[in-house]
Amino acid sequence: MSQKSGARFTEKQGHYLAFIYTYSHMFGRPPAETDMQRHFGVSPPSVHQMIVTLERNGLIRRQAGVPRSIEILVPPETLPILSWLGIKPSKSL
Repeated sequence: MSQKSGARFTEKQGHYLAFIYTYSHMFGRPPAETDMQRHFGVSPPSVHQMIVTLERNGLIRRQAGVPRSIEILVPPETLPILSWLGIKPSKSL
């Protein structure tokens, strides 16, 4: 999938990025991996592997040893589900 910003991610990665953005927007902090596990109905290793993949691909950044430190590095308007939800990204999180 190709976005306006040039960022490239799969549909599944886009869903995780959109969830991280939306959760952060709603609760004022990024989700924990357990939050993503519950939302997507997957195992803890699956969530962790996705987070590692997103970080390796330069789509997010985390601080080692700091929980809930995920920072999205792609413009929010490129996230696939936000327009469908009617969320207007007012700022990067």
